[in-house]
Amino acid sequence: MHLHMLALFFQQNSLDPKLMPGILAAVVGFYAVVFLVMAVVLIIPTWFISKKAGFSPWLSLINIVPTFGLLIWLYVLAFSEWKTTQPAQSLTAWQPPPPPAPPQA
Repeated sequence: MHLHMLALFFQQNSLDPKLMPGILAAVVGFYAVVFLVMAVVLIIPTWFISKKAGFSPWLSLINIVPTFGLLIWLYVLAFSEWKTTQPAQSLTAWQPPPPPAPPQA
């Protein structure tokens, strides 16, 4: 959408065609830098979460693939057995203590 609007702007303002490759390279470079920053911002927390959950931290690199990488990572975490957590005890096995005896008069 943004590139389309940029192209319309340049078409209306008759720029020198020799400038277009430089402008296009700047736009592509800007998007590449934004993509790398967003990837790092997403990979660092998922690296630590994977490590704490008992998985290989390298699993977080699947987040380089936009959107689907994060979904795959979430499904792996949600539906696999975590190695660092203890299995939950059954709630029916726990019994509350009996109430105290009433005072004797």
